[in-house]
Amino acid sequence: MARIVLKFGGTSVGDIERIKNAARKIKAEVARGNEVAVVVSAMSGATNQLVKWVSEVSDLPDPREYDVVVATGEQVTVGLLALVLQQEGVKARSWVSWQIPIRTDGAHAKARIIDIDTTEMARTMTAGEVPIVPGFQGLSPEGRITTLGRGGSDTSAVALAAALKAERCDIYTDVDGVYTTDPRIVEKAQKIDRVTYEEMLEMASQGSKVLQTRSVELAMNHHVRVQVLSSFDAALGSDLPGTLVVDEDEIMAQGLEKSVVSGIAFSKDEAKVTVTHVPDRPGVAAAIFGPLAAANINVDMIVQNVSLDGSSTDITFTVPRADLVRAVQELEQAKADLKFAEVQSDINVAKVSVIGVGMRSHAGVALKMFETLAAKGINIQVISTSEIKISVLVAAEYTELAVRALHTAYDLDAA
Repeated sequence: MARIVLKFGGTSVGDIERIKNAARKIKAEVARGNEVAVVVSAMSGATNQLVKWVSEVSDLPDPREYDVVVATGEQVTVGLLALVLQQEGVKARSWVSWQIPIRTDGAHAKARIIDIDTTEMARTMTAGEVPIVPGFQGLSPEGRITTLGRGGSDTSAVALAAALKAERCDIYTDVDGVYTTDPRIVEKAQKIDRVTYEEMLEMASQGSKVLQTRSVELAMNHHVRVQVLSSFDAALGSDLPGTLVVDEDEIMAQGLEKSVVSGIAFSKDEAKVTVTHVPDRPGVAAAIFGPLAAANINVDMIVQNVSLDGSSTDITFTVPRADLVRAVQELEQAKADLKFAEVQSDINVAKVSVIGVGMRSHAGVALKMFETLAAKGINIQVISTSEIKISVLVAAEYTELAVRALHTAYDLDAA
């Protein structure tokens, strides 16, 4: 017998038929003798509608009341799924965040989970009951409903798996696993059987939409084995494995050596910002990025070009496209103090990344990337690296060409 957590995303519970399909997969896991807990998202489109209603009422809503409204989507799903499971003869009950409780900090609309008390839930699971838990939400120190931000249900599922000391967290979505790149762009993309937490974290942060970044980070910190599966596959339960996200040691223990490059990720949600002719003096970078950090604007790729006489510098960096207007506003407000010339911005860019833990022990990965892009006439605007990732910023119109060329260059095309 194993204890596992199953998570079903919005598309997987998008209507009553899909909820019934999810129930069949849950029932199959229970039939195997497993102790099962389930985390669900709101039905697809429900949260968008709730957010729309809030925006129609207020341009700047009270974040506490915003959370009260948008958290209701998951409450509908947990009740419906519990009812369907009961009709299938499975002992099940719904929980809401305050009943468990799932405790978070007080940052409404972007809360972080602090603790989950699973004492009572674990007792009911041992007695054969399946708890159905709403993702995306928790309880603040003041006893108010909080939400974790869009995509937070993945984080809820991994956090619950960690708290329950589950053997695995299965995340059911609309794809059957993690691929070497987006199959809609590269037909020869291959499903990856096993990927390390570090690789998945890089893929998620560099544009892959399969798993939410915070959930991967949490899984890595608590060593929660995560499996990505398709809820639309005919197989019940984990009959047809998807992609396992695990420690590198587990992959090596299987006698499998990691390939140099595991995947090619890309993101078109980037914007490039250049601050020109900034006085080159100590503390200037902190003065530029400080206001952006205070405004909760994440800065990614950074490059600095110092003038020949050393008197000034241009600083170029990327931010999420949705934050571009705020970023420019913050910088313009600091212009008088920083004494730079101007702020230039460009949304017609894309970030393309080569990812793989095998890069740690292999030379020439960057060279191959640069040569491949050059051969296709693609100019590199910004470069950023980590131990297992190389990212470049290119003109948006070259995104798909770059991804296809790199996928072939690193021998990732299916045979």
